[in-house]
Amino acid sequence: MTPTVRDLAKMIDHSLLHPTLTDRDMELGCNLAATYQVASVCIKPYAVSSAVEWLKDTEVMVGTVIGFPHGNSATEIKVAETEKACRDGAVEIDMVINIGHALGGKWDAIHAEIEAVLAVCRTHRAALKVIFENDFIEKDESKIRLCEICSVLKVDFVKTSTGYGMVKGEDGRYGYQGATEQDLILMRRHSHPDVQVKAAGGVRTLDDLLHVRSLGVTRVGATATASMLDAAAERFGDQALGMIDTTPGY
Repeated sequence: MTPTVRDLAKMIDHSLLHPTLTDRDMELGCNLAATYQVASVCIKPYAVSSAVEWLKDTEVMVGTVIGFPHGNSATEIKVAETEKACRDGAVEIDMVINIGHALGGKWDAIHAEIEAVLAVCRTHRAALKVIFENDFIEKDESKIRLCEICSVLKVDFVKTSTGYGMVKGEDGRYGYQGATEQDLILMRRHSHPDVQVKAAGGVRTLDDLLHVRSLGVTRVGATATASMLDAAAERFGDQALGMIDTTPGY
């Protein structure tokens, strides 16, 4: 079945996480998210309460990140960050795992950390998305183990990447792959059916969005929201979603 523009919009978490974004940039980003009626914004933690205000009277949810982008914070700090975010109004939490623990095979520690953050999310009725950062985790068996832990704990989503997991190449340059087809297939195959898959990093075009959807992905983190959904409106014959209102607030 051909998706509608709304179907595709509800796959998108509009990302407002880049370090250079100002408060004004984030407000305009929330305005864009509301105009396109996406699923959520994923915004810098300090701006959660502002985003809740900017998006009031819309159907766009507010989410944020925990332990971002490298996952190195102590569990107690991640728990405190989550508590603060939820109290500020976030209803979706994207948490980066302790990547070093995954590489070192410290699975009990990873299980305990995710469980601690999940407990806060459940108290506040917030969804938890667990970010693996697959560019750093090369072994498929490690990614499978993470899927199994998340399935046992019944988190809401497993997520490929932060979008900032840069790997240094032999030439000294940094780059990342983000959400690869291989990883998305693996994560969907090895996660419980009730655990959804979020792709982040590299989903920039309508064809990218449709492709990951065909692999069982239900959410994507994206900055190219407007161009993807405008392309969808043009391709599928739906009315375009309109110009972006850049008036501050609502």
